[in-house]
Amino acid sequence: MKPDDKSLFLDAMEDVQPLKRCTDITWQPSRNQRTRQSIDTTQLDNFLTLGFLDVLPLAEPLTFQREGVQQGVMDKLRTGKYPRQASLNLLRQPVEQCRQMLFAFIQQAQQDSLRNLIIIHGKGREDNSHANIVRSYLARWLTEFDAVQAVCVALPHHGGSGACYVALQKSGEAKLENRERHAKRSR
Repeated sequence: MKPDDKSLFLDAMEDVQPLKRCTDITWQPSRNQRTRQSIDTTQLDNFLTLGFLDVLPLAEPLTFQREGVQQGVMDKLRTGKYPRQASLNLLRQPVEQCRQMLFAFIQQAQQDSLRNLIIIHGKGREDNSHANIVRSYLARWLTEFDAVQAVCVALPHHGGSGACYVALQKSGEAKLENRERHAKRSR
């Protein structure tokens, strides 16, 4: 590069600011190497409710199991036997920001056919602490997604009561793949 080229480049880049790295959402590398496409959540209606909230007591674990989910699936989720494919960090975020981040996170996870997530929400020392308010909203919001099949408290090395595992239902593509795999066995 000539000296003139370098000065032209520096002049052109003078007002450029580096992009802020988003560290709140982490996507694990997938075995399925297809290109991940982001979805525009501004076009989707965020149906997660705010309004009145029954605050969960700290002693009550964050847990949810949709009807029809087998106990074996819940046991494997609770013991951390499913690989975590993506994580969302809601620590120290305002409630409305958490609502928007969770909505976008679950929508993107569904599009990417992910099944096993971890959400870090933090834990407060008192029932009315900010972390417990976020945790209480999270308990409500996760049940509002049809795709969420089960939720339970994470293991201590993944955040304990300050985090939760989330199991999403299989995508149509994954169900078909599973049927084909089992059909080959029965032949």
